[in-house]
Amino acid sequence: MTGIWTAVQRERNMKIHIAAAVSCFIAAALLQLDKISWLFLLSAVAAVFIAELVNTAIEAVIDLASPAEHPLARVAKDTAAGASLVAAVYAAAVGILVFWEPFMQWIQSITG
Repeated sequence: MTGIWTAVQRERNMKIHIAAAVSCFIAAALLQLDKISWLFLLSAVAAVFIAELVNTAIEAVIDLASPAEHPLARVAKDTAAGASLVAAVYAAAVGILVFWEPFMQWIQSITG
């Protein structure tokens, strides 16, 4: 748990991901999504958190091992950040697919 807490304290992106996850979970509850939709949302959020935690760990190890700028250190950091980006794009796609229809139905119900 210490590693997760450290990442939340130090990494701006973790704070953003947590805010997005909480927002998604609130919306899912309000829209009364089915269990399969919840499963997809939880899996996408977990993928983002895992990728971001691994990215943070890789960056910390590289900073410790190579305090000076090195091209290979840059490649490793950029690759780890790329994995986080892929996970975030995947989560956004899942969110669109899961929320689109229920959100449109909700809009229709309030606009008549």
